[in-house]
Amino acid sequence: MSSKLDLNSYRVNYEKNREFDFKKIINPFNLFQQWFEEFDNDNFESEVNAMTLSTINKQGFPKSRVVLLKEFDENGFIFYSNYKSEKGVSIDYNNRVCLSFFWEEHQRQVIIKGYAEKTSLSKSLTYFNSRPRGSKLGALVSNQSSVIDSKKILSDKLIQLEFKFSDTNIPMPSNWGGYLVTPIEFEFWQGGKNRLHDRLRFLKDKNRWIKHRLSP
Repeated sequence: MSSKLDLNSYRVNYEKNREFDFKKIINPFNLFQQWFEEFDNDNFESEVNAMTLSTINKQGFPKSRVVLLKEFDENGFIFYSNYKSEKGVSIDYNNRVCLSFFWEEHQRQVIIKGYAEKTSLSKSLTYFNSRPRGSKLGALVSNQSSVIDSKKILSDKLIQLEFKFSDTNIPMPSNWGGYLVTPIEFEFWQGGKNRLHDRLRFLKDKNRWIKHRLSP
């Protein structure tokens, strides 16, 4: 790097002014769904279901990457992956994870802590069968997170599999499937003027949610 990059002048003013009605917000799932639908209905080019998944590996290092949310309800949040990938191995070791959604155009962020568990085989199979043909083949082609010598290895394997399954159904790999993240904590963040952001946290206490307003 030839010179130091000064980022001090990089600044965004948060002026959406969508303050929380603290007393009326009772259920974090309802608020998440409201925010999700509001962003989705505005038809931004951003993927509303893109979320950052953070895991911790055996060496104690956290790692974050963007994955796609595929389903949510009051049971939790579901995404799909190769179970032998780096994130899959980390979840096997420590199933405490964090999900983060950043909807920049609405100046909103949601952070969710919880426990990740594999979904049922039937659930994974139903979703796999709904995927486009190319996505199914991609799941078979890639040993996710493994070291490869070149991308040509993948393209050659894809050609072989396209021929092999040209007239038959594409099977779901045995090491592929879904994860359900069951939340124990939500934090909702709404940008505000003068950096006086709104922050609302829900903590799970047995069968109820306890909410707190946090200082920005």
